Amino acid sequence: MNITLTGASGFIGKRLIERLLAVGHRLHVLGRHRPAAAPPLVGFTAWDANSGEIPDEALRQVDAIIHLAGEPVAQRWNREIKSRIRNSRVIGTHSLVQALAARSERPHTFISASAIGYYGNRGDEVLTEQSSPGAGFLSEVCGEWEREARLAAELGMRVALVRIGIVLGKEGGALKQMLPPFRLGMGGPMASGTQWMSWIHADDLVEALMFALRNEAISGPVNATAPNPVQNAEFARALGEALNRPAVLHTPAFALKAMLGEAAEVVLASQRVMPEVLRQAGFQWAHPQIREALARAI
Repeated sequence: MNITLTGASGFIGKRLIERLLAVGHRLHVLGRHRPAAAPPLVGFTAWDANSGEIPDEALRQVDAIIHLAGEPVAQRWNREIKSRIRNSRVIGTHSLVQALAARSERPHTFISASAIGYYGNRGDEVLTEQSSPGAGFLSEVCGEWEREARLAAELGMRVALVRIGIVLGKEGGALKQMLPPFRLGMGGPMASGTQWMSWIHADDLVEALMFALRNEAISGPVNATAPNPVQNAEFARALGEALNRPAVLHTPAFALKAMLGEAAEVVLASQRVMPEVLRQAGFQWAHPQIREALARAI
C-alpha cells in the first residue's frame, strides 16, 4: 500500500517506519523535519500539525493514513504547553481531514492515534472501548481529537481510533523518564500505589497498528494496551527486578504535584483498560506480562 504517516519522528513513528518498509509498503512522511530514521526512498513533505496546510503531494494516490502526530504529554504543563498538546492533535487532525475532503480520490483507511487518557481517572473500574469518557484536560483533548478523526468516516474511509496506553521502550515514552531514578535505587510506588497502569510494549504497539491497518473489520475505538494491566506498586516492583535494584522509595502525591504541576494527573490517574477489540479480533501479544515486557524493553 501507499501510506502517509504523521508523527514519524516520534518514539513509535521511528519503529513503525522500519516495520512498514520491511513488509513492502511505500511510505510518505508528513512532519516538521525529515526523520533521521527515514531512508531516501521514503517521501517527505514539510508540515506543522499546529497550523500548516497540507500540500497535495502528501496525499496523492494514498491508500491509508496513519496519524500519530502530537506534542508530547510527558512534560510539565503550562498554558502554552497545554495549548500545544491540544492544537497539535485537534487542529492537526482537523487540517488533515479537511485536506482529504477537498480531494476526489481518498484513502480507504484512516488510523488515528488517541490515548487511554480518554477515560480519565476511574479507580478500579474495568474499562473497554464501550466505556464512557472521563473528566479532565486529557479526556477533553482525546474527545475532541477523536471527533475530528471520526469525520473521515463521513468521507467514506474506515476510521480506527487507537487509544494508546503507557508505552514501554527504553528509548522514549514514560519508561525513559522512569529509568534514571530506578537505576539509582531511588524508584518505587507513586502516591498510593494502587492506581491501575495500562501499558503496552513498544513492539506490541507497532504490531497493533499494523494489525489495524490490514484488518478491515476493525473500526472505531481500539484500546492499544496489554491484556494484563497492573497496579502502580506492582509495576514498580517489576521494574526494580528488571534492573536488579530496590524499588521501595515511595513518592507521595503532594510531591508529584509539586514536581509536575497539573501534569501529575497523568501519573496519578487510575485506568484499568482492557483491549477487547484487539482480543476479539485475534491479535496476539508478544509481551502480555509486565515482568517479561519490562525485562525485554530495557
